[in-house]
Amino acid sequence: MNFLFLKDLFGVFKFLEGVYERVRRLLVPPKAYSWQTLIYLSIFSWFASSLAVGYIKDVISFFGWLFLIAGTSWYTTDDPLRIPGTFMPVGAVITGFLVSVFAFGQGDDVITPRTIVLWPTISALITAIPEFFEGSGTDVQTQIPKPEIRQRLIVMVASCMILSCWIQFYFVTDNWLRQYPSLQADNFKQSTFVIRTESPEKIPANGVVILDKLQPLVEEQIAGRPWSQVERWLINADQQVGNLGRRVIERNLAKYEEKELWVVRPRVVNTKSGYTLDLLSIWTGPSSNPRGFYLKKSCRVDPIAARANSSIANVSKPDKATVAEIECDRLPKFIAGSPPAQQ
Repeated sequence: MNFLFLKDLFGVFKFLEGVYERVRRLLVPPKAYSWQTLIYLSIFSWFASSLAVGYIKDVISFFGWLFLIAGTSWYTTDDPLRIPGTFMPVGAVITGFLVSVFAFGQGDDVITPRTIVLWPTISALITAIPEFFEGSGTDVQTQIPKPEIRQRLIVMVASCMILSCWIQFYFVTDNWLRQYPSLQADNFKQSTFVIRTESPEKIPANGVVILDKLQPLVEEQIAGRPWSQVERWLINADQQVGNLGRRVIERNLAKYEEKELWVVRPRVVNTKSGYTLDLLSIWTGPSSNPRGFYLKKSCRVDPIAARANSSIANVSKPDKATVAEIECDRLPKFIAGSPPAQQ
């Protein structure tokens, strides 16, 4: 029993010794000129740059990136592991990412859209460049790759460039949807390259914001005012509501590029008792519907009798005045098609 226990114990020690040996070979440079030395130089450069200031900090950080890229490239090309189905080494992909971050990172935000977009193309170029050289060390000569190698390089670089284009297209589309969020309420069923993964918005949020912010301004202009003034205001409603709408759009949609694509227009219709004032926020941007769409809030403007004291001394003889009352819909309506013409 003791013999078996000692045998198992020696086996554990031997296993740990093997692990230690592999770690030592990985971390301890076999000679001064090795990839480990470059990695250690990059770590030392980053530590030194954290203690420096000004342009010295940038210079040391620059060399730290160069050491890291060179060391990583050296290590991953010693015994290259290739991506399945291709002849592109995994090391080229890692090195390409580091080069892209180094070249196109911005301050603390090192992962930018440009970094991701150019990553595949840079990795392909890193894979292709060694094929134009032969030899090793200081004895290196340029060469033209064989026809079959040239063909593989062209296919690989072209494929990676197409991949970069598709990634760039994703970022462009994402930016469109952030700057023009009203497009998310549209129908993409006829699109050949956009697939909706979430349920569509039933109504554009910015169109709702415009009408919700416009309504109290219009009510302030009408409610409680003498009926004669309100009728004159309604005659010039196109100008009055247009000015209020522009103020609302500039104030509430300032961060969106689509603010230029929204227009506010009124529609005034006579009724038996007064008027119906429709507030329209009209989308003039692209739409799957050739006639576009708009949102509408209807307001009913009616005259009501009001009593006002003509003077403090004559309280028993009040004057009768007619003022306006306005009541608007609580929620706007989404309507696909062109807005109606002013009657």
